[in-house]
Amino acid sequence: MLTIVGTVTSDDLRTRRANSFGAHAHAYAEHRPDYPAPAIRWALSPLGPGAHEVLDLAAGTGKLTGGLVAEGHHVTAVEPDESMLSELVRRHGGVRALPGTAERIPLPDATVDAVLVGQAFHWFDPARALPEIARVLRPGGVLAGLWNGDDVEVPWVAEFNRITRGGTEPLDTAVRSIPDHELFKDAETRTFPHTHRRTAETLAATVDTYSHAIVMPQDEREALRQRMLDFLLSQPETAEGEFDVPLRTHVERAIRT
Repeated sequence: MLTIVGTVTSDDLRTRRANSFGAHAHAYAEHRPDYPAPAIRWALSPLGPGAHEVLDLAAGTGKLTGGLVAEGHHVTAVEPDESMLSELVRRHGGVRALPGTAERIPLPDATVDAVLVGQAFHWFDPARALPEIARVLRPGGVLAGLWNGDDVEVPWVAEFNRITRGGTEPLDTAVRSIPDHELFKDAETRTFPHTHRRTAETLAATVDTYSHAIVMPQDEREALRQRMLDFLLSQPETAEGEFDVPLRTHVERAIRT
């Protein structure tokens, strides 16, 4: 059953959130964290050493693309939003970048060694996406999802997380697993420590790129930003200059049968 909010369904809100990033592509690229190299290496480790053909699916502005390129892999980035894809090309001009979705990947059968998905699996229709991902993977290839999340074991981070969420479902962290499917086997997970260098102002700007914040009415968004700044400027860890935001990067990988 759909939850009704006035005359707007929860599916409507989800669609708005899924389509909200393009107008904020530059801010997304500037303020979202990257992914730790050890997490990327672990995700791809079943393939063995060397450079591999990797699809960065739902690549956004290339936060994961950059890490894959730095590791020496041959990357194809696929992203449905034109503005996000343009920002990716601006920042990673040497990468093959194509418009497309997880449910309709613009690549031939069995042409990549791995498909990696950074912070986006929750937007997919798994019933359609998993067979399509399996189609472009070579047998024995890797599917991996990576999710950055706040390290809420740190007290100030836990309180900041509570302030920023405000009871809104955080879709980017709600789904952190790859659904079981007969085309994939040997699922494994691991979590890696990570940090994001921020100031009070740029950490608030990071939250401004979250879908639940983007779709807020302007007055609510401004009020949220003020609450964030008030809190950060009151904490000794975050009141002055730059600081490291503690993150945890969760990775799940599975092997194409």
